[in-house]
Amino acid sequence: MKAMILAAGLGARLRPLTNSIPKPMLKVAGKPLLEYHLERLSHAGITEIVINISWLADQIEDYFSDGSDFGVNINWSHEDIPLETGGGIFNALPALGSAPFLLISGDVWTDFPIETLLIKPMESKNLAHLVLVDNPEHNLMGDFSLEHSRVGFEAERHTYSGISILSPELFNDIDAQKNVFPLRNVLRPAILSNRISGTLYSGEWCDVGTLQRYNKLHKPITEG
Repeated sequence: MKAMILAAGLGARLRPLTNSIPKPMLKVAGKPLLEYHLERLSHAGITEIVINISWLADQIEDYFSDGSDFGVNINWSHEDIPLETGGGIFNALPALGSAPFLLISGDVWTDFPIETLLIKPMESKNLAHLVLVDNPEHNLMGDFSLEHSRVGFEAERHTYSGISILSPELFNDIDAQKNVFPLRNVLRPAILSNRISGTLYSGEWCDVGTLQRYNKLHKPITEG
């Protein structure tokens, strides 16, 4: 299985840090966030990685190069302007191939065991499998419900972790001219068609999306 890491965002809410450092290169305990993802993927046996980059892309590409120093092979997907989550994936599909692939947001910190997603293949009728987490303070309403391993929009919702397995078929109906769009645009119709499964994870997870959350994460991990 291949994997894609989303790393093209501007990181506007992390300014001024991200004025000169791309968000995935922010360090936690001395290493860039993106490096932790590559280590976990390599440990799980996933070595073919596609990473989309845009803002301050040279810093990311110069640091990781072809990925060989980190036990993986990186295929860089360049974006002149950030295409958002869905558009970035859609743009990278030629490099990802026709089989389901693992997706990770480059700006999350987690100890989620990626290898558990590889044990059982995704059901053939499914277009995606999402890893959900308990709602953090900044997203108390949550994103999706989960009942009998099926993802929906019922009253009790959980937060999407940024980790999932996606089938390229999820993007079959996307107009090639509309290449800037969020992932939720393709998830919603698939959820309404009951074609997305999910897992609830209760371990460590943090969306490093603001200065406050980055500082809150960085301090205890550095001290630990």
